[in-house]
Amino acid sequence: MPRANRYFVPGFVWHITHRCHKQEFLLKFARDRRTWTRWLFEARKRFGLCVLNYTVTSNHIHLLVKDTGRGEIPKSMQLIAGRTAQQYNQRKERKGAFWEDRYHATAVATDEHLIRCLIYIDLNMVRAGVVKHPCEWADSGYGEIQNPPKRYAVIDTSALVALTDFHDLSHFQYEHTNWVNTLLGSEGNRRDACWSENLAVGNREFVALMKKNLSGKACAREIVEHKDTFTLREPRASYGYHFDRKMGVLSPGNNHYSGK
Repeated sequence: MPRANRYFVPGFVWHITHRCHKQEFLLKFARDRRTWTRWLFEARKRFGLCVLNYTVTSNHIHLLVKDTGRGEIPKSMQLIAGRTAQQYNQRKERKGAFWEDRYHATAVATDEHLIRCLIYIDLNMVRAGVVKHPCEWADSGYGEIQNPPKRYAVIDTSALVALTDFHDLSHFQYEHTNWVNTLLGSEGNRRDACWSENLAVGNREFVALMKKNLSGKACAREIVEHKDTFTLREPRASYGYHFDRKMGVLSPGNNHYSGK
């Protein structure tokens, strides 16, 4: 598989996906998913990583972050991925790669596309059939957005509110709940490869700007229109995968299934 994109332009929002080696279910136990989240918190504390949302499934993660230009994203991903793999391999007396070669990053426009990406991440485990509502999946940002902890917060709710043009968190939380509930069980809650298989997603102006900013890396990339959305296509093998749907609904505390 070709190496995933991980070139970051300061000031933009990025949707990051990182998959376990050979799509193995190495995050199937809650303790390992919590390990990843603990190191995510540590990355925010050490490097100032601006986290907008996340979901940890049993074989991959989704992470929505804003780049501030301090090189915090690659440093954070190195810390989180490295320490999660190290602790797992030590406990299991395992050797070998834990993650795929590289994580993939997609730039997301800070308009309605940001909200769509945010909700797409929220509904990951609902699409997988593991839970009926994102509030039931502990290893995600939905619960923290709705009920921010007084200590050890991972989500930067202030940045999230500012980027979505709300006046305060309470108004954002209200609309956030409505967005999620509207898509639950609807045709809109389907896997959409645009969020994890492109260099950029947004309107035409945003995608053209990203192509310019990415310069040599994106000069041969194609801008593709999908109704009201434009993408900067990554010419690489599909980043998707296949699962046995007969596995059914599994407990969120300990399962072998994952979202997409």
